[in-house]
Amino acid sequence: MKRQGDDWDYWEVWESWDNLDREKNIINMMPSFTDSSMRFGMTSKPKKSLGQNFLINQGIVQKIIAAAELKNSDNVLEVGPGKGVLTFELAERVKRLVAVEKDDLLCDGIVEMVGKLGKVGIFNEDILKFDLNELKKEFQGEPYKVVANLPYNITSKFLRIFLEADYHPTEMILMVQKEVAERICAKPGQMSVLAVSVQFFCEPKILFKVSPGSFFPAPKVESAVIKLANISGDRFKVNQEKFFEIVKAGFSARRKQLKNNLKQIFGDNTELAIKSAGLKPEQRPQELEVGDWVKLVRLL
Repeated sequence: MKRQGDDWDYWEVWESWDNLDREKNIINMMPSFTDSSMRFGMTSKPKKSLGQNFLINQGIVQKIIAAAELKNSDNVLEVGPGKGVLTFELAERVKRLVAVEKDDLLCDGIVEMVGKLGKVGIFNEDILKFDLNELKKEFQGEPYKVVANLPYNITSKFLRIFLEADYHPTEMILMVQKEVAERICAKPGQMSVLAVSVQFFCEPKILFKVSPGSFFPAPKVESAVIKLANISGDRFKVNQEKFFEIVKAGFSARRKQLKNNLKQIFGDNTELAIKSAGLKPEQRPQELEVGDWVKLVRLL
């Protein structure tokens, strides 16, 4: 619902819950909100069920904005604007901003603060169920970026939806759990299904790390801001279904060698296929980069 101012098997799901119950005087660390915005949940207690850890470090906010390299011709989707610390900065720099917030009270606060700006569209919805046709309509089918401090309990599902989508962003600047960032950006030797899946669609990079004290409440884990650049479902010119079928088989037993895991795909020709792709039958799945899996797909 728009607000105005007047299991996918291949992806690993990561959850980071904060169970701290400390209280701080957060208002002095936040931008100055109007009295009416305060009434609409901007001082409400963070909800664990929504994975809420609000960014309160203005220095990190500015680093995120700088990393996004925004132009006044850009369209931007912000996911979970929360108390609006990024929303203000984004709105004044871009052509069109769409903010999607699941929390009813926080959404009312965002509407009160920026809803009257003609270039901001606000939706009180779950981003995992958001109609991307509506987003396409908001941006008139033009390219867009995602800039977001993601709730950590939706990271995997969010990536799946937006990387696979026909109307996908050109790039994303995301705050995620540091461990997840490291897995997404892993190199051969440390690869996982998550790393292969994300790197199939884009070029990920860790930009900088963020300490727990930059949030309220402070999570028990460190965070990192990553950039997913050059997003495309057709980077390698191979059939996606076949690609992920092989990846799933290859990682079916992580500690086993490729010659064992890929028998379900290549049968008696498994070792020949592996060698034809320039690989060794004794290699393990975590040692392969995305391009290696692509070579195997092309042998089918």
